[in-house]
Amino acid sequence: MRLLLKFKNLFSLFFLGLASSLFFLRHPSSPSFQIMSQDTPKTIYDFTVKDVRGNDVNLSEYNGKVLLIVNVASKCGLTQSNYKQLNVLYEKYKNQGFEILAFPCNQFAGQEPGSNEEIQEVACTLYKAEFPIFEKIEVNGKNAAPLYNFLKSEKGGFLGDAIKWNFTKFLVNKEGKAVERYAPTTSPLKIEKDIQNLVGSS
Repeated sequence: MRLLLKFKNLFSLFFLGLASSLFFLRHPSSPSFQIMSQDTPKTIYDFTVKDVRGNDVNLSEYNGKVLLIVNVASKCGLTQSNYKQLNVLYEKYKNQGFEILAFPCNQFAGQEPGSNEEIQEVACTLYKAEFPIFEKIEVNGKNAAPLYNFLKSEKGGFLGDAIKWNFTKFLVNKEGKAVERYAPTTSPLKIEKDIQNLVGSS
């Protein structure tokens, strides 16, 4: 008898779930469905981040631009070559609707240990970066920045979506969608052609 009752309860729950799903499919304009849809980010323009001085920056400011989003570090073996090549790309395409957004991160062997002020000093004085540097963030784990969770969901990586190391790069089109993801060992100048194609697109 107990087994029969349990079976009936499971059967009822199954049909309740099925009925709810059919309702939302047939009534996408219902308030609860709209709330869920509105809360789900569609592009990077749905995010607000903080710059290196702690000021809020709504990424909708970059609407219509091609973006290269990079998690940077000051004490990595890839630091010098990446900053040098990123500077080349920025100088070449900044007047054509291209921006580089650099997000410092200390999650990989502690290679970005400084404060935001120290990071800015290294990036802008030592490595001559003219592109925007943002507040230090986490890119993996429970405290990962929402922007990076979105980017990883848009473009997964090899052997899982997690960021593997410093200088992972995401290329974002003029509509705010991530279209390519590049490994840390992919040098910036090797992706120049992809940047050219997006910058030249209407």
